[in-house]
Amino acid sequence: MLPFIKMHGAGNDFVVLDGRAARLALPADSVCRIADRQRGVGCDQLIIIEPDEAGADAFMRILNADGSESGACGNATRCVAALLAEETGAQWVKIRTAAGLLAAEILGPGLVEVDMGPPHLEWGDIPLAMPADTLHLPLSLGPVSGPAACSMGNPHATFFVDDFTHLNIETIGPMLEKNRLFPERANIGFARVDSPSRIRQRVWERGAGLTLACGSGACATLVNAHRRGLTGRKAVVEMDGGELLITWAETGHVLMRGPAVTAFTGEIPEIV
Repeated sequence: MLPFIKMHGAGNDFVVLDGRAARLALPADSVCRIADRQRGVGCDQLIIIEPDEAGADAFMRILNADGSESGACGNATRCVAALLAEETGAQWVKIRTAAGLLAAEILGPGLVEVDMGPPHLEWGDIPLAMPADTLHLPLSLGPVSGPAACSMGNPHATFFVDDFTHLNIETIGPMLEKNRLFPERANIGFARVDSPSRIRQRVWERGAGLTLACGSGACATLVNAHRRGLTGRKAVVEMDGGELLITWAETGHVLMRGPAVTAFTGEIPEIV
């Protein structure tokens, strides 16, 4: 049997496996079965904690519910940081991901802040399939158009909307995610700016669908909103599953503060 921990950050939920003692190499179909909410444990992403040979406390491998691998996940980073800090009692934890090294600070029980690093704003770094103004992409579908884009370890496009009433995200989300403008697909955010310090957001995540929260998406939305002059450099981003406090610091780095919660533990068959 394979022990797991079920965790979530603002409702964005994860099955966390410990692969530090013995390497775990799960094929994509096994990941899909574990992530299945009817036939498996159920999660947005499956997380494998692995040893890091370059000096971080751990390497975090992020596998989406469809079996694809992701470069970064802010909510999962907070959860894994909380687990590692519980083991050692440390206040600071360094976690390496495919997108780079992330530093996390434990602020209190179940409250973690992660330095997500600087956003990447150039079209080739997001990446886009062709040169474009990343503040106003030539992209529209139905009621939405002209998103801003950046990368927070994953490609993000943010559509700013007045309300969500007429948005069928389950229909337009996957179409926008796979638009030819995004060679690696993209996370698609829909954001309503309620004040210079508060944003309401919903995100269609590549490989996971409509989730209750997206940490890197919240960071991208604050960055894009500030670039457009809609907010200051700090705002609360409210999502379906909860709130995150996002700060685009003067250093250029984006800080994300929010909850890290353990829901339950269990075991799954090693052959799934």
